[in-house]
Amino acid sequence: MEEEDLTSYQVVVNHEEQYSIWPVGRELPLGWSSVGKEGTKSECLAYIEEVWTDMRPLSLRKKLEGDQ
Repeated sequence: MEEEDLTSYQVVVNHEEQYSIWPVGRELPLGWSSVGKEGTKSECLAYIEEVWTDMRPLSLRKKLEGDQ
């Protein structure tokens, strides 16, 4: 049986608009910033699933838009 994860997480995003979760209270990795959403792991992952609708990095999306 898995142990229950009692860690509070925050949703973070990088300059390419890629999302991840990070434990609250730990220093964010370079290049990542909080989006202001905190909660359990499942709450944060559900939020990411809702808002991260295009998995392509921002630079790729911009390049493809410019090629049209």
